[in-house]
Amino acid sequence: MRVQRTAVPVVVLLALLAGCSSTDGEDEERLTAQRENYCTQLGAWQKARNAASTDAADAADAADSAGDDEAGTVARDAFLAMRPLKDEPVGQGRTLAEATVAAMSNSDSEAEQRVVEYCGDMGFETLTR
Repeated sequence: MRVQRTAVPVVVLLALLAGCSSTDGEDEERLTAQRENYCTQLGAWQKARNAASTDAADAADAADSAGDDEAGTVARDAFLAMRPLKDEPVGQGRTLAEATVAAMSNSDSEAEQRVVEYCGDMGFETLTR
């Protein structure tokens, strides 16, 4: 009888721990996918921004306006991808949200470097420019 009383709590504890690790694994996979999506969107924004800058240098015409519109649309996508990760630290007391806003809205090259480094630290350095 004593063995049964001890064995049941141990089995229950092991079952709970197994459930937690499964959930933790799913959470980690989701977080990795969110980070990859953010870095992909950041890279797309950098590419669109650079293309719009090149268009502006070449000529001030309707194509230039279209390039700016595309960069704005891609920036919105990057902001949406950043939202679930907004509180992740990127250095010097800044969060990913603060650095992303500064990079995309204020053309802050230092903030852009921080978010690019964030992507590199997460293993997605090839997704950014």
